[in-house]
Amino acid sequence: MKIHWTMPTPVRPHYEAELRKSEEARMRGDKQLEWHHLERAHILGQRWPREHNAVHWRMLVFGFRTKNTREIIGQLPRLILGGVKSFVGTVPIGNTGGADVPAMRTMPLPQDLSVLLEGDQK
Repeated sequence: MKIHWTMPTPVRPHYEAELRKSEEARMRGDKQLEWHHLERAHILGQRWPREHNAVHWRMLVFGFRTKNTREIIGQLPRLILGGVKSFVGTVPIGNTGGADVPAMRTMPLPQDLSVLLEGDQK
């Protein structure tokens, strides 16, 4: 079993860029683009507990801001369990993290993110 704790240095700037783009979209009032970048940040960060939970927290806040009850309810268990799953390496790769998809569904990785993550696939 591989313990996941620290996000690799080559992945971190891309994860942070997605969070920054999400915030920029939020400031412009573009909810769809904001969510898109949160999903991409989730895909990049889901293997590491701190980053994984940080994205789920932002998704929960997004749910409150948009008054999306389904998202709020869906994010609560993800916040509780997501970090644990990351720590022991049992996350569903490619999952976008929103309440609109089952929490344990593996999904195809976008090609550009796949290239970034391929070194940590084990």
